[in-house]
Amino acid sequence: MTASTQALDTVTGARQELTVVLPVRLRHTPDWEEGPFPFELGSRRTDAVTRSTYFAPASARVLYGAPGRPRRWHQPLAVEHDGLRLLGMELLRTATARNPDHALAVLHLSVDRPLLPVLRAIATRGPAPVTAPLSGPLVPSELLAGIAEVRHGDGPFAIARPYTVAFMTPGPEHTPVHRLGPEGELPAGADRWLWQLASRSNPDDFPLAPETAAEQLAGAGRISADWSALVLRQGAAFLGHRSDAGPDDFFEFGALHSRTVYLDALLLGSLQRDHIDELTDELSDVFDSPRLARRVAALERNIAVFRSTYWRQHLTAHGPANELLLAFQDQHRLPARFGEILAEAADYSRLVQTRESLQISGALGILTTLGLPLGTAIGVLQVLGDEAPSHLFLALGLSVLATGAALTTRYGRLVLSSLRGGGKL
Repeated sequence: MTASTQALDTVTGARQELTVVLPVRLRHTPDWEEGPFPFELGSRRTDAVTRSTYFAPASARVLYGAPGRPRRWHQPLAVEHDGLRLLGMELLRTATARNPDHALAVLHLSVDRPLLPVLRAIATRGPAPVTAPLSGPLVPSELLAGIAEVRHGDGPFAIARPYTVAFMTPGPEHTPVHRLGPEGELPAGADRWLWQLASRSNPDDFPLAPETAAEQLAGAGRISADWSALVLRQGAAFLGHRSDAGPDDFFEFGALHSRTVYLDALLLGSLQRDHIDELTDELSDVFDSPRLARRVAALERNIAVFRSTYWRQHLTAHGPANELLLAFQDQHRLPARFGEILAEAADYSRLVQTRESLQISGALGILTTLGLPLGTAIGVLQVLGDEAPSHLFLALGLSVLATGAALTTRYGRLVLSSLRGGGKL
């Protein structure tokens, strides 16, 4: 590890934006403006209408809702505390079948002091800082008081710590991340900075092993020659590779995208992860109820709803958002986990079908065992023209005895066993 990469702890970039995503329980619908936070750049306003043209319609409905059915709200703010400025907040409803009150709170901040220590403190890396970043007027529970309460990892799919999306551009002096010429090579330290911002750790927290460093850094995506992105399990980062010229620089547009469409791609990944976690939980207790067929039918319906509503691996014709979503899915193994869910649900469905077939076969066997002796006895009486009630009751009794004897045979025991097994479906 070079000295230049270790110095990121003391670096304040030319432009530093931070988005913090927290899992919350929504107590009631907020009286905020509907839609995502509408950041503006020149004549461009990134409201729900603008963003919906960027995303496929199915993804846009999940992220922004539909007319009369909002899923997202925002509130502009102007709060400053210890080098952080809160620009606004968002709430995205992420209700599931078992947790209809779940949501994600999004805090949009700008940072005027070294960014990495702020990220490390949010991730509770190292010793606790004297002043936590989200403290004082920036305490989430106070900002959301009366509207939502922060979840603290007590559910099966609550994220352990807040998810962070960091955006940083270098100044002229930050040569360890400057590309060598407009289309030249990146220095070795560039992806180290990107890794530290995304992982929210410095080399003391998490020293990359030299044998695996290249593999772990290979996930960095080059959005263009100007900047790169890296998505990890608990954070994502965007890092510029040339000096930021300030207002009117392209990086203004890059920062806007990191807070809007690229953030939305990661939020969709979070929704997918939450629903897959819930489906996994449903699979684990499918045998806890005696009504197996009913539980499997409900599970299959929930899988179908998830697949139709949330499971998207293609967001838009624009590449970077898709790549970010795929990277998030890969970090959480979502495609593999969903494949396992489908396979396990198919096994349970076959089990239910097998048991139902056994139940039907058992019922037919009982009808045969009961009906054959009785039908034979009544047929004989009809042939003989015997209509005496006593003979009819005698024939009925003999058929019952014959049925009882038949049920003691191996075939009869199999019939009864199949009925007992199918009775719990």
